Amino acid sequence: MAYIKRTIETTIENAAKMFSTVLITGARQVGKTTVLKHITEDISYLTLDDPILLLNAFEEAGSFFKSTPPPVIIDEIQYAPNLFPYIKMIADENGKRGQFYLTGSQQFKMMKNVSESLAGRIGIINLLGLSLREIKGDADFNKAFIPIESYLETRRLSAKELNYKEIWKIIYKGSMPAMYADELDWQLFYGSYTKTYLERDVRELTQVGDELKFIKFMTAMASRTSQMLNLTSIANEVGISVPTADRWLSILVSSNIVYLLKPYYNNIMKRAVKTPKLYFLDTGLAAYLTKWNSPDVIEAGAMSGAFFETFVLAEILKGYYNAGILEPALYYYRDKDAKEIDIILEENGTLYPIEIKKTANPSKEHIANFSVLDRLKDMKIGTGCVICMYDKVIHINDNNVSIPVTWL
Repeated sequence: MAYIKRTIETTIENAAKMFSTVLITGARQVGKTTVLKHITEDISYLTLDDPILLLNAFEEAGSFFKSTPPPVIIDEIQYAPNLFPYIKMIADENGKRGQFYLTGSQQFKMMKNVSESLAGRIGIINLLGLSLREIKGDADFNKAFIPIESYLETRRLSAKELNYKEIWKIIYKGSMPAMYADELDWQLFYGSYTKTYLERDVRELTQVGDELKFIKFMTAMASRTSQMLNLTSIANEVGISVPTADRWLSILVSSNIVYLLKPYYNNIMKRAVKTPKLYFLDTGLAAYLTKWNSPDVIEAGAMSGAFFETFVLAEILKGYYNAGILEPALYYYRDKDAKEIDIILEENGTLYPIEIKKTANPSKEHIANFSVLDRLKDMKIGTGCVICMYDKVIHINDNNVSIPVTWL
């Protein structure tokens, strides 16, 4: 399989110069192991998907690293959290950096053990699927999106052109590297992906009793991507209790299948809703679950706006994660009068309102709700933008611009 250059490579290399241990988290098949093998080259590799190695990790944890001393890559570390104290001990003894490269497909079994055992000794990086930059061969650009002049000027010089029909093909195809490195059958790939996710991440690590209902739950979530979260509605549709739906949601979030975008509210904006919005992090998986089976059908269908918004949100997140920022200050705004801003980006005490539209004709109506932020007298409001299908940056008015989706 041909290797696709990843933007996150330099972030991993920098983390390895700072910490003894680097942990890459992310959903299955987003390329965690592949990128580590590529940048570390000839170091040892162990996977805890191997049942013999896993048994050895539990029964002989104290001597586990004698046969394979660091530096070493350990795949799927969440299966053997008992190794963390030994990793800490070895790292403290040799005092070297870049000794352990760990990957994990789930955070929910892992993070407590990491924070307890390796605090201050580990660099944690989250990896999503391929970004639009990586798909276009623009992986060297490693800056998080922000609608300011310096970012736009850089993209004006460096962003690779792309036929906008290709955006819908990418939305349909999804972001899993295997779909781009090899010519794989879309239905077979995502069918197998869903089966593997259920068997490895859900059945083995959680108490999900009914896998068919869990698939129905995933489908109900996918059909609501880019919408405000309504667990009662989802639970009723699937035929489960709200507490069960809440527990299953935490599985999807912790295994990087779903992202919850927090609402923006404060004492001044008292009419703001306090419910998060949900987004699938891979549009291909969302399309597979909801049975939108071609790019043209997605583009023309009732969910086209939702898929485009989901795609853009995921692209913005990838920019932050690839730069090593685990918790970007991203929000959305909606009030009881149904005024909504798709994304509010906060940086250095400044709020940047962002609207996401699949249109190729950005206009003032798309920025009409940005004025709700004028009430925030103690916050600076930066340049607002409409991320859309128009291929040039244009000023909609003095404070707001349209930005091509290909510039993310």
